[in-house]
Amino acid sequence: MQEMVARSGLQVSSQLCSFVEDRVLPGTGLDAPQFWDRFAALIADLTPRNRALLEKRAELQANIDAWHLARRNQVHDRDGYKGFLEKIGYLLPEVAPFQIDTTGVDPEIAEVAGPQLVVPVTNARYALNAANARWGSLYDALYGTDAMGTPPPSGGYEQGHGARVIARVRVFLDAAFPLAGHSHADARLYHVKGGALLVDGKPLEEPGKFAGYRGDPRAPDAVYLVNNGLHVELVFNRAHLIGGRDQACLADVRIESALSAIMDCEDSVACVDAEDKVQAYANWLGLMKGDLSAELEKGGKTLTRRLNPDIEITAPDGSTKSLKGRALLWVRNVGHLMTNPAILDAQGNEVFEGLMDAVITTACALHDLRKTDGPRNSEHGSVYIVKPKMHGPEEVAFADMVFARVEALFGLTPGTIKMGVMDEERRTSVNLQQCIHAARHRIAFINTGFLDRTGDEIHTSMEAGPFSRKDFIKRKGWIKAYEDRNVDIGLECGLMGRAQIGKGMWAMPDQMAAMLEAKIEHPKAGANTAWVPSPTAATLHALHYHQVNVRAVQDRLANGGRRAHVEALLEIPLASFRKWTKDQIIREVENNAQGILGYVVRWVDQGVGCSKVPDINDVGLMEDRATCRISSQHIANWLHHGVVSEAEVMDAMRRMAEVVDRQNADDPAYRPMAPAFDGEAFLAACDLVFKGREQPSGYTEPVLHARRLAVKAAG
Repeated sequence: MQEMVARSGLQVSSQLCSFVEDRVLPGTGLDAPQFWDRFAALIADLTPRNRALLEKRAELQANIDAWHLARRNQVHDRDGYKGFLEKIGYLLPEVAPFQIDTTGVDPEIAEVAGPQLVVPVTNARYALNAANARWGSLYDALYGTDAMGTPPPSGGYEQGHGARVIARVRVFLDAAFPLAGHSHADARLYHVKGGALLVDGKPLEEPGKFAGYRGDPRAPDAVYLVNNGLHVELVFNRAHLIGGRDQACLADVRIESALSAIMDCEDSVACVDAEDKVQAYANWLGLMKGDLSAELEKGGKTLTRRLNPDIEITAPDGSTKSLKGRALLWVRNVGHLMTNPAILDAQGNEVFEGLMDAVITTACALHDLRKTDGPRNSEHGSVYIVKPKMHGPEEVAFADMVFARVEALFGLTPGTIKMGVMDEERRTSVNLQQCIHAARHRIAFINTGFLDRTGDEIHTSMEAGPFSRKDFIKRKGWIKAYEDRNVDIGLECGLMGRAQIGKGMWAMPDQMAAMLEAKIEHPKAGANTAWVPSPTAATLHALHYHQVNVRAVQDRLANGGRRAHVEALLEIPLASFRKWTKDQIIREVENNAQGILGYVVRWVDQGVGCSKVPDINDVGLMEDRATCRISSQHIANWLHHGVVSEAEVMDAMRRMAEVVDRQNADDPAYRPMAPAFDGEAFLAACDLVFKGREQPSGYTEPVLHARRLAVKAAG
């Protein structure tokens, strides 16, 4: 049992209390009694409203279940269904046309298009890697992955593969920064004269793409170029392994990569108590103060990783110019559902974790807002918070109210906190215009999330019938309508030039060639950011934003009207023809079960909230709670409709537990699930499947938190 201390009628974990009072509050201008008094008042006022919103979720779901049950085995009545959703207040009328009026948004969010990373904030090394992924070596990204079409060579530097990489980079330079009558492939000398870049005496076709240099203008150490708002650094070094063999002494090409990164307190972490929350908050505090560090072993040596400084260069006019050295950071708070035992309210109930996150992550960010020297996260004095898993405009309006109360708590100017709204629940998707309106004074981000969106689709329509196999769900018309409509409504509401319109994750971190081929569709769709699974992937995905001028795409789309309407989003991706063989059914269940078990066993037993998990074919996939949600809801749906039996599912779970055990055999911290099948991890996976219909909105958190707490209690 954790030790609790009394603060303003609250019972607060002594560990969390000490962290807040000793490390967070000093320097914020607020003393501990003031802070706890205001925090307690916020909890007392907003807890009943939070609880009422969750009760409305359950009420709407019960009504939808009843509607489908009353029409079981009938042809789906699309018009009747839409009218029913309008009648119960699930589908709301749109508000009059409007434009958001968010102000104080940094250019990485408002103006420049580029990749975005999402990482668990509980891992300091990952957090630092993501923050420092603002710049990445294109040479390294191409050489060290399969991006060139083949796996990277083993052993030391292989000149043939390296030559192909260098040639590929020169092609990129010629495309993004063409020279007048010349090619970067033939370049021998880059120098600066009269404020212009000359390459063997030849200027850039677009001289305005020269951003500056470092060193002697006659033989610079580095040259900086800019295209579509993204910078590229050409590094020259005759003594370098690569530069010494290059006729221009070009040793590396570093490109601006992750313009922004989300430090995640939600889907990718396993935070169930005060100990876990303090770890998350402490890393976020270190990022905001700028003093976070992490030690790692590399090549037999201990290295210390810290945040990168900004880059000072000489601009073409001779003035000194600063380029940001790290990504602009968002923090993702948890949604409205979960409570946490780190703080108990005046009635002895766990407080809603979303309220706790809003107050404490903002308190940590005050250290960035009040810096007087050194790099700042936000040059415009904003705090960026992504709010996930909200259902409809009432819940977005509640989040807006929470942030307004937090601003008042700390004496911040209204609108200081910028909100990111995840469009990942169906009630938000079908009411997206109204959701944006509810946060129109602070919204700075909307983003689609196919996995959570599909998990919610299955749970919402659980009683409608059996769903298609997962691969076929992706091919249904509703998903394209969802993606297109998100962009169209975002543009219609004035997000262009003021906020990010984002797309979801590439889940296969080892398959970069496939990512390069597929993910260009995101900027082509008008999204000015999209999620990637690693800093290397960010560097490669940045190439797409050089190829596609997203602002031009958005200009074109903004004048074209909506490409999809709400009726398309209300199409339920049920199985059209159930001519599945028993082998196909079991294979689908096994695939889902293996993914659930591979993820849950690390979450529950080791507290790992996100990791690369081998799938049933040993392909590494990034797994988090969103992927677990869709897989567990999918099996729950098939169980409910008799596509598969409980005995068949349990047999599959046990077989896949043995597969996962083999895949983790080299992990000394791993606890096998077989042959007993009675550990908390295996039981958690079974709960997610066999009790999937009972979980609120199909979320995995209640089960995972309970089982993880049991493991921690057992030591």
